[in-house]
Amino acid sequence: MIRSILTVARREVRSYFDTPTAYVLIVAFLGLSLFLGFRNMFSSNAATLRPFFQMLPILFAVFVPAATMRSLAEERRGRTLEWLMSQPLTETEVVIGKFLGDWAFVLIALVGSLPTAIGVLMVSKADPGIMVAQYFGAALLSAEFVALGLWASSVTRNQITAFIVGSVGSFLFYLIGLRVAQIGVPVSVAMALGHLSVLTHFQNVARGVIDLRDVLYFFSVSLFFIVLAVAVLARERLSRGRADYKRLRVGTLVVGVLVLVLNLLGSHVRGRLDLTRGNLYTLAPGTKQVLGGLSDVVRVKLFVSSDLPSEVQLQLRDVRDLLSDLRHASDGKLQVTELHPDESDDARAQASSYGIQPVQFNVMRNDEFQVKRGYYGLALLYANKKRVIPIIRHPENLERDLVSHIYSLTTKDRPAIGFATGFGAKAVGTYSAMRSDVESRYNVRDIRLDSDTASHLSPDSLKVLVVAGPTQPLDSAAVQRVETYVDQGGSALLLLNPVLMDSRQPVVRAVKTGLNPMLEKFGVRMDSNMVEDPASSERVSMGSQGLFNVVSPYPLWPVVHPAGNSPITRNLTRLFLAWPGHLQILDSANVQPLWQTTKAAGVRSPDLSIMPDQDFRVPSGQRGVRTVAVAVTPPKGSKAGRLVVVANEAFLEDQFMKNNPGSQSFVLNAIDWLAGNDALISIRSKDRTPPPLTFSSSVSRNLLKWGNLVGVPLLFVLVGMVRVSGRRRRAEARWQGVVS
Repeated sequence: MIRSILTVARREVRSYFDTPTAYVLIVAFLGLSLFLGFRNMFSSNAATLRPFFQMLPILFAVFVPAATMRSLAEERRGRTLEWLMSQPLTETEVVIGKFLGDWAFVLIALVGSLPTAIGVLMVSKADPGIMVAQYFGAALLSAEFVALGLWASSVTRNQITAFIVGSVGSFLFYLIGLRVAQIGVPVSVAMALGHLSVLTHFQNVARGVIDLRDVLYFFSVSLFFIVLAVAVLARERLSRGRADYKRLRVGTLVVGVLVLVLNLLGSHVRGRLDLTRGNLYTLAPGTKQVLGGLSDVVRVKLFVSSDLPSEVQLQLRDVRDLLSDLRHASDGKLQVTELHPDESDDARAQASSYGIQPVQFNVMRNDEFQVKRGYYGLALLYANKKRVIPIIRHPENLERDLVSHIYSLTTKDRPAIGFATGFGAKAVGTYSAMRSDVESRYNVRDIRLDSDTASHLSPDSLKVLVVAGPTQPLDSAAVQRVETYVDQGGSALLLLNPVLMDSRQPVVRAVKTGLNPMLEKFGVRMDSNMVEDPASSERVSMGSQGLFNVVSPYPLWPVVHPAGNSPITRNLTRLFLAWPGHLQILDSANVQPLWQTTKAAGVRSPDLSIMPDQDFRVPSGQRGVRTVAVAVTPPKGSKAGRLVVVANEAFLEDQFMKNNPGSQSFVLNAIDWLAGNDALISIRSKDRTPPPLTFSSSVSRNLLKWGNLVGVPLLFVLVGMVRVSGRRRRAEARWQGVVS
């Protein structure tokens, strides 16, 4: 049987590549998909193939039916199907062989995008595990559409009809996963549509996690359409009155029901392979450490309504999976209860007592939008203390939030950290976006460096001292207090701006902090120049230019990359800094770089213009990697504490934080590392933001883009010309062999 199937599959693949149509399809698919993918990739400056794979279901809904429409329809129209079935082949062998051949053709077309993936990996620190999962998901998606297209080709002898049926069916499986298609239907129906949509399952795999439920979905739906195609062929040789015909109908119906039940009720199937770098969707070691150390029971109550919007309902799979993983990691010390306040007065009263209120959302009822209210929150209870997440807004951060709350609930003694004030340094209240996270872990207080009370700085009473953005030079007494504190074993986080922006006009002035002598003692020097990086930088709006708002890269806001393998930056991918300074490492043995620019970076004097509408090209002789943040570890035998020095503070301001997701994690990781508390670092450092694309020159950028947009399709064109032009010669050679 296997030999027969492979024979049919080889014949099918050969028939594709002996005709010009196959090469036209491949070139059209690659040209359109790569063009749209590169356009989105370069506009967002993100090293990820997600734009390409996000469009793949739509492109496959056209490309795959166009490829499979001839598979059985052409055999039927040319009356070769009867000849094929007269061979020692069963309908099952023919259909499976055709399926494998068609699938192989689609996968060969998909292989044409691999040079793009390899190129992105070469010019960035993109996650190869995510790409592997994306291609695996694309293979599963194509298998389902190939099976559907093969069935469509089996029911007609007209290729155009087969294409229309296959394309409409493929688009239907895509569209039922969109909210616009689920508006106006009951929630249960919307959920069922979501479970049956390729969009839901493909997006889950494309994020880098291969879940057994998604694999079962693609396998079962593909099998269903293969069975339908087999039934169509078998039906033609069976009379309607025979028992075999009735068994065929019953068997096909049973398979269809089993597939439907499996996908609607298969949410309890567990099994997951996390391919992401750093295991972003697997419990972090710090999570297991915190939960494994619980001495008493922590109760988690999940309040959800049954009529939430379908996109929120689909998130519940991940939320429930996470809670289940946390429960297992706690060895039973974490008790999880799911409550439905819209169905129980007691659950509604509990939600209200914890401060969890229903949120409003729109649903379509009776051909009009109606406002509904529903619950989607969490409460954590320990002894007589509680922590509440009123609305689960960001499920991707839920592990971090839950474990942070559990840690703060169960930890009796919280270390103290101090934010230095005076000399223009900023207190913790300045950073409203970060303040709550810091205060949930530590006892935070302000310490005036320009006051006599600062002379009592002691590592025994203060775990970490934060000096954030002083705008005036610290006097000798203040510097001595900080230096003595560190020498005695205290740790310090120094966030130092090299320049100060004038609020009235776009100019800056150099800032002298007075801390350089102390920094040089610990092996670091900071100059007053700003770092600029034309190869990797954030984009800024240059204002309205006629009818358009122009956005342009701003090299004085460099996007920097982790340097080395420090726990402070582990699993973080990027960070952008606003007008950062340059740090020189004088002691490479004890000073470790944390964040660095690309090789194309340079430095700029504060006396030069900072306006974005200018040429920021760095002379070739002045280019090089610039360090903007370091960690200082005392040498063996020394009693001194740790230091983290960042040549920037502005990146923590609220105006920058919303577009800089890694900044808060970085600073909180730095504080934890300085305090010697590493448990939450591995949890918080799960940065799912793709790294930036960094090109050393325009040549490499154009080579990646045009080498794939033009070079790869051209390669298929050349192969097609050779293959098709030699078809007659190969046929004559085979005929000569038969005659002789």
